[in-house]
Amino acid sequence: MTVVTQLREYAKSEAVSIATVLDISQVLERFPDFRAAMVVAEDLTLTPETDPALETAVAAIEAEAAALVSARPLAEIAELQVWRAAYKAFGVKKTSYRSSVERLLKQVQQGRGLPRINSLVDSYNAMSARHRLPVGADDLAKIAGPLTFRFARPGDDFFALGAAHPANDPPKLGEVVYADSEKLLCRRWNWYQDGRSATDAATRGAVLTVQSLGGVGRLEPAVEELCAWLRRFCGARTAWAVADADTPRVDI
Repeated sequence: MTVVTQLREYAKSEAVSIATVLDISQVLERFPDFRAAMVVAEDLTLTPETDPALETAVAAIEAEAAALVSARPLAEIAELQVWRAAYKAFGVKKTSYRSSVERLLKQVQQGRGLPRINSLVDSYNAMSARHRLPVGADDLAKIAGPLTFRFARPGDDFFALGAAHPANDPPKLGEVVYADSEKLLCRRWNWYQDGRSATDAATRGAVLTVQSLGGVGRLEPAVEELCAWLRRFCGARTAWAVADADTPRVDI
């Protein structure tokens, strides 16, 4: 192998490695029981038309979630309580700002069910509702790694996904954010996604996170089931790793 070829292969491997690194060390300083699984899914085939098998599976989870939220208030669900406490700890007091999983379950509680977008989004929303853990996804091609959960700092900007006229809504200093090396991917830990890294119909590779806090929720089983759904309903190849207090930086 020539030196030039070696350098090209090295650069290629470095790009892949850096784009699929997750570091949660900064957040662990204040939230030592935070755990985050990073899932890399490649060779995705996203279909807006719902596969009958996927629709049946999502509807079953929708029914499970509806039964749960009709039986008890959202505030009494342990997996939601920990995120409410964490948001309050870094200065979020408005009740309109809730974790992504709580917003998803609230939608079910209100009778609107789980959204139907495409096979990728429908799969991870269903897993979020079933396991009551925040789950999100970003397009691998739109990420400039490494990925970090960290505290907001001066210069951070944020452009909300789905805004008709996106305007910068920067986070407050000290707010927990999810970011790559160039931009925010999500504000208020897992509250709302930035539109610049969002998946769409053309997405062929994605990085997903499944998040756990306070020792509640079964992270690994949730990730295993999520990967099974991505393989079955999106044709994906998947790999995953968990960052925690013992291993705060992981790569795939």
